[in-house]
Amino acid sequence: MNWNCKHTWRKASVNTLWCLLGCSIGDFGTIFYFQNIDHNLLTWQIMTLAIINGLLTSILLETFILSRQMILKEAFKVAIGMSFISMIAMELAMNIIDIILTGGAKLTWWVIPIMLFVGFITPLPYNYYRLKKWGFGCH
Repeated sequence: MNWNCKHTWRKASVNTLWCLLGCSIGDFGTIFYFQNIDHNLLTWQIMTLAIINGLLTSILLETFILSRQMILKEAFKVAIGMSFISMIAMELAMNIIDIILTGGAKLTWWVIPIMLFVGFITPLPYNYYRLKKWGFGCH
């Protein structure tokens, strides 16, 4: 495996950024919502909901992007099939960092860039590997 291909790293980075955008919408939206209402949920429950919503919004965004290139049913299959492991790794990494740095499900001005960076870096090698080995990409 050649890990020095700049073209593949660029393509993997673009794919990962699209995934990060989709995941962040649902994830951050959920955390922000629960941060601003009264509730009785535990941190792990909020983070579980945030991860699920992040996965859903990422799949929806990627399906929308791919639907411009293929039929909707196929776009959905590709979005789930090629990106799901990457999305799960991204979501787990972002939420673990949030808990470690803030002590709970809390968005602050300083933790968001760190969460985004870790969420980007975590699945990037996997996305590169998939592109290089099999030519699989989601965008």
